[in-house]
Amino acid sequence: MRDGIAIAWAAYVAAAALVLGAPVRAQTLKVCEGTFALCTVAWCDPIPGNDKQVNCHCTVNKGYSAGLQDCSSVVETPKGQQVFSRYFPIKSYVACSNGRPWAACGDKPCVIDMNNPQAADCTCDLKKDLGPYVVATGEYTPATCTSGLVSSATVQETEQVTEALRNSKVLPSFPLEVLNK
Repeated sequence: MRDGIAIAWAAYVAAAALVLGAPVRAQTLKVCEGTFALCTVAWCDPIPGNDKQVNCHCTVNKGYSAGLQDCSSVVETPKGQQVFSRYFPIKSYVACSNGRPWAACGDKPCVIDMNNPQAADCTCDLKKDLGPYVVATGEYTPATCTSGLVSSATVQETEQVTEALRNSKVLPSFPLEVLNK
């Protein structure tokens, strides 16, 4: 199908303004086909000595994905093969509104595991107190919003990107089910 299809993602402006604390220009959501890291359901670990970023354990996928950056091919680096984390639509999530930190992995660099080419470690930004955030899952338990460090996005960002993808008709867009209404 078409490669490098771009659609306007004006909703990103509001989310970026929340994150950056300042107005920003409209961005473009880029939907394209390639190899990417999927961190939607990733668990993350602290990076010793770094209180701004975490290491998230993501999967390596091939196919269509969305991000703010153009798709790129797998690149050889001194650390190993590098891909970038991108988004693929989710079907359900738990909305969490506590002060627990979470990781923002969109468009972040990832190194493919040399021993497991289906896995990648991604360096993601640590976020907190930006409003309700999602834990992408198919099941809700009382510990969902209180256990571990996860890759996430705000509820608002998730709903906005889902709507943008629904309008693009390139990636499947699923009705979002909130499991803890």
